[in-house]
Amino acid sequence: MRCPCGCGERIELMVLEEAHTRWDITIDDAGRPTLHPSVWRKSGCRSHFWMRRGRIHWCD
Repeated sequence: MRCPCGCGERIELMVLEEAHTRWDITIDDAGRPTLHPSVWRKSGCRSHFWMRRGRIHWCD
Protein backbone atom coordinates (compact mmCIF):
# COMPACT_ATOMS: atom_id res chain seq x y z
CA MET A 1 0.00 0.00 0.00
CA ARG A 2 1.07 3.63 -0.37
CA CYS A 3 1.60 5.68 2.77
CA PRO A 4 -1.60 7.61 3.49
CA CYS A 5 0.33 10.75 4.52
CA GLY A 6 0.87 11.55 0.86
CA CYS A 7 4.65 11.02 0.78
CA GLY A 8 4.15 8.31 -1.86
CA GLU A 9 6.34 5.72 -0.14
CA ARG A 10 5.32 2.08 -0.46
CA ILE A 11 4.53 0.26 2.79
CA GLU A 12 4.87 -3.51 2.85
CA LEU A 13 3.22 -5.36 5.73
CA MET A 14 3.70 -9.05 6.48
CA VAL A 15 0.35 -10.80 6.88
CA LEU A 16 1.54 -14.42 6.67
CA GLU A 17 0.74 -16.45 9.78
CA GLU A 18 4.29 -17.86 9.80
CA ALA A 19 5.90 -14.39 10.02
CA HIS A 20 7.24 -13.41 13.43
CA THR A 21 6.35 -9.71 13.07
CA ARG A 22 3.08 -9.53 11.21
CA TRP A 23 -0.23 -7.71 10.90
CA ASP A 24 -3.67 -9.24 11.02
CA ILE A 25 -6.04 -8.04 8.33
CA THR A 26 -9.79 -8.49 8.32
CA ILE A 27 -12.23 -7.43 5.63
CA ASP A 28 -15.77 -6.44 6.61
CA ASP A 29 -18.92 -7.16 4.58
CA ALA A 30 -18.47 -3.89 2.67
CA GLY A 31 -14.93 -4.88 1.63
CA ARG A 32 -13.20 -2.43 4.00
CA PRO A 33 -9.89 -3.57 5.55
CA THR A 34 -8.91 -3.35 9.21
CA LEU A 35 -5.27 -3.85 10.28
CA HIS A 36 -3.92 -4.80 13.68
CA PRO A 37 -1.59 -3.59 15.16
CA SER A 38 -1.04 0.01 14.09
CA VAL A 39 1.40 0.90 11.32
CA TRP A 40 4.35 3.00 12.46
CA ARG A 41 7.00 4.00 9.95
CA LYS A 42 10.34 4.24 11.72
CA SER A 43 11.99 6.17 8.87
CA GLY A 44 10.98 8.60 6.13
CA CYS A 45 7.78 10.43 7.04
CA ARG A 46 7.48 8.51 10.36
CA SER A 47 3.70 8.18 10.00
CA HIS A 48 1.84 6.30 12.73
CA PHE A 49 -1.74 5.24 12.10
CA TRP A 50 -4.46 2.61 12.49
CA MET A 51 -6.57 1.39 9.60
CA ARG A 52 -10.11 0.65 10.72
CA ARG A 53 -12.90 -0.23 8.27
CA GLY A 54 -10.89 1.27 5.41
CA ARG A 55 -10.31 4.61 7.14
CA ILE A 56 -7.04 5.99 8.46
CA HIS A 57 -6.94 7.06 12.12
CA TRP A 58 -3.78 9.01 12.89
CA CYS A 59 -1.92 8.56 16.17
CA ASP A 60 -0.72 11.60 18.08
